[in-house]
Amino acid sequence: METFRAEALEAAGIYDRFLQDNHARSVRGVLRGLHYQLQHPQAKLCRVVSGEVFDVAVDVRLGSPTFGRWFGVALSEENKLQIYIPQGFAHGYVVRSDSADFLYKCSEYYHPGDDRGVLWNDPAIGIEWDTLEPILSGKDQQYARLADVPHDMLPRYEP
Repeated sequence: METFRAEALEAAGIYDRFLQDNHARSVRGVLRGLHYQLQHPQAKLCRVVSGEVFDVAVDVRLGSPTFGRWFGVALSEENKLQIYIPQGFAHGYVVRSDSADFLYKCSEYYHPGDDRGVLWNDPAIGIEWDTLEPILSGKDQQYARLADVPHDMLPRYEP
Protein backbone atom coordinates (compact mmCIF):
# COMPACT_ATOMS: atom_id res chain seq x y z
CA MET A 1 0.00 0.00 0.00
CA GLU A 2 1.26 3.48 -0.80
CA THR A 3 1.22 5.60 2.36
CA PHE A 4 2.82 8.84 1.18
CA ARG A 5 2.86 10.61 -2.18
CA ALA A 6 3.69 14.33 -2.29
CA GLU A 7 1.77 15.00 -5.51
CA ALA A 8 -1.41 13.43 -4.07
CA LEU A 9 -1.17 15.76 -1.08
CA GLU A 10 -0.54 18.74 -3.36
CA ALA A 11 -3.68 17.83 -5.33
CA ALA A 12 -5.52 18.15 -2.00
CA GLY A 13 -3.92 21.56 -1.32
CA ILE A 14 -1.25 20.35 1.12
CA TYR A 15 2.22 21.64 0.24
CA ASP A 16 4.13 20.93 3.45
CA ARG A 17 7.58 19.39 3.26
CA PHE A 18 7.79 16.72 5.93
CA LEU A 19 11.14 16.55 7.78
CA GLN A 20 10.64 14.04 10.58
CA ASP A 21 8.78 10.74 11.10
CA ASN A 22 7.65 9.67 14.58
CA HIS A 23 6.30 6.37 15.90
CA ALA A 24 4.43 6.09 19.21
CA ARG A 25 3.15 2.88 20.77
CA SER A 26 0.53 3.17 23.50
CA VAL A 27 -1.99 0.98 25.32
CA ARG A 28 -5.78 1.28 25.67
CA GLY A 29 -6.87 4.49 27.38
CA VAL A 30 -3.65 6.44 26.87
CA LEU A 31 -4.51 9.97 25.81
CA ARG A 32 -1.75 12.13 24.34
CA GLY A 33 -2.41 15.83 23.86
CA LEU A 34 -3.43 18.40 23.13
CA HIS A 35 0.01 19.50 21.84
CA TYR A 36 1.41 22.20 19.58
CA GLN A 37 4.67 24.08 19.04
CA LEU A 38 4.60 27.87 18.91
CA GLN A 39 7.96 29.06 17.54
CA HIS A 40 8.48 25.95 15.39
CA PRO A 41 4.93 25.05 14.31
CA GLN A 42 4.41 21.58 12.92
CA ALA A 43 1.95 20.32 10.37
CA LYS A 44 1.39 16.58 10.87
CA LEU A 45 0.24 13.72 8.70
CA CYS A 46 -0.99 10.94 11.01
CA ARG A 47 -1.96 7.29 10.60
CA VAL A 48 -2.25 4.08 12.60
CA VAL A 49 -0.57 0.84 11.49
CA SER A 50 -1.72 -1.33 14.39
CA GLY A 51 -4.82 -0.91 16.55
CA GLU A 52 -7.16 2.09 16.66
CA VAL A 53 -7.14 5.64 18.01
CA PHE A 54 -9.56 8.56 18.06
CA ASP A 55 -7.51 11.46 16.68
CA VAL A 56 -8.36 15.13 17.28
CA ALA A 57 -7.29 18.51 15.91
CA VAL A 58 -8.23 21.80 17.62
CA ASP A 59 -7.80 25.20 15.98
CA VAL A 60 -5.86 27.32 18.51
CA ARG A 61 -4.94 30.16 16.11
CA LEU A 62 -5.95 33.54 17.56
CA GLY A 63 -8.24 35.36 15.16
CA SER A 64 -9.26 32.25 13.24
CA PRO A 65 -12.96 31.96 12.35
CA THR A 66 -12.78 28.37 13.70
CA PHE A 67 -10.80 29.19 16.87
CA GLY A 68 -11.52 26.65 19.63
CA ARG A 69 -13.37 24.23 17.33
CA TRP A 70 -12.30 20.61 16.98
CA PHE A 71 -12.47 17.78 14.48
CA GLY A 72 -11.98 14.11 15.27
CA VAL A 73 -11.70 10.88 13.32
CA ALA A 74 -11.03 7.22 14.09
CA LEU A 75 -7.75 6.02 12.61
CA SER A 76 -7.10 2.30 12.47
CA GLU A 77 -5.15 -0.42 10.77
CA GLU A 78 -8.45 -1.51 9.15
CA ASN A 79 -9.68 1.81 7.74
CA LYS A 80 -6.18 3.01 6.73
CA LEU A 81 -7.31 6.65 7.01
CA GLN A 82 -4.90 9.51 7.56
CA ILE A 83 -5.50 12.93 9.05
CA TYR A 84 -3.65 16.12 8.18
CA ILE A 85 -3.14 18.52 11.10
CA PRO A 86 -2.22 22.02 9.87
CA GLN A 87 0.24 24.30 11.65
CA GLY A 88 -1.46 26.25 14.43
CA PHE A 89 -3.68 23.36 15.50
CA ALA A 90 -3.34 21.47 18.77
CA HIS A 91 -3.28 17.70 18.30
CA GLY A 92 -4.14 14.71 20.46
CA TYR A 93 -5.45 11.17 20.38
CA VAL A 94 -6.74 8.43 22.65
CA VAL A 95 -6.09 4.72 22.12
CA ARG A 96 -9.25 2.64 21.67
CA SER A 97 -7.66 -0.80 21.14
CA ASP A 98 -5.52 -2.93 23.47
CA SER A 99 -2.52 -1.15 21.94
CA ALA A 100 -1.84 1.06 18.93
CA ASP A 101 1.13 2.00 16.77
CA PHE A 102 0.68 5.62 15.74
CA LEU A 103 2.89 7.07 12.98
CA TYR A 104 3.10 10.71 12.02
CA LYS A 105 5.15 12.90 9.73
CA CYS A 106 6.08 16.42 10.88
CA SER A 107 6.85 19.48 8.77
CA GLU A 108 9.23 20.82 11.43
CA TYR A 109 11.64 19.16 13.82
CA TYR A 110 10.54 18.59 17.40
CA HIS A 111 11.86 21.24 19.80
CA PRO A 112 11.25 20.15 23.44
CA GLY A 113 11.55 23.71 24.76
CA ASP A 114 8.79 24.83 22.39
CA ASP A 115 6.22 22.32 23.69
CA ARG A 116 2.83 23.92 24.34
CA GLY A 117 -0.57 22.47 25.01
CA VAL A 118 -4.21 22.86 25.91
CA LEU A 119 -6.12 20.85 28.52
CA TRP A 120 -7.51 17.67 26.93
CA ASN A 121 -10.97 18.05 28.55
CA ASP A 122 -11.46 21.82 28.30
CA PRO A 123 -15.26 22.14 28.55
CA ALA A 124 -15.28 25.19 26.25
CA ILE A 125 -13.80 23.06 23.45
CA GLY A 126 -16.04 20.09 24.27
CA ILE A 127 -14.18 17.22 22.63
CA GLU A 128 -16.27 14.06 22.73
CA TRP A 129 -13.54 11.65 23.86
CA ASP A 130 -14.83 8.14 24.41
CA THR A 131 -13.06 7.83 27.76
CA LEU A 132 -13.69 9.69 31.00
CA GLU A 133 -10.60 8.48 32.86
CA PRO A 134 -7.71 8.40 30.41
CA ILE A 135 -4.12 7.55 31.19
CA LEU A 136 -2.32 10.91 30.96
CA SER A 137 1.29 12.03 31.29
CA GLY A 138 2.04 14.53 34.04
CA LYS A 139 2.63 17.16 31.38
CA ASP A 140 -0.75 16.60 29.74
CA GLN A 141 -2.56 16.85 33.09
CA GLN A 142 -1.10 20.32 33.74
CA TYR A 143 -2.11 22.19 30.60
CA ALA A 144 -4.47 25.16 30.94
CA ARG A 145 -7.86 25.62 29.36
CA LEU A 146 -7.69 27.45 26.04
CA ALA A 147 -9.25 30.62 27.52
CA ASP A 148 -6.48 30.69 30.15
CA VAL A 149 -3.55 30.34 27.74
CA PRO A 150 -1.82 33.75 27.43
CA HIS A 151 -2.38 35.19 23.96
CA ASP A 152 1.35 35.45 23.32
CA MET A 153 1.52 31.65 23.77
CA LEU A 154 -0.96 30.97 20.94
CA PRO A 155 -0.31 30.95 17.20
CA ARG A 156 -1.85 33.70 15.07
CA TYR A 157 -4.28 33.15 12.21
CA GLU A 158 -2.93 34.37 8.88
CA PRO A 159 -5.56 34.19 6.12
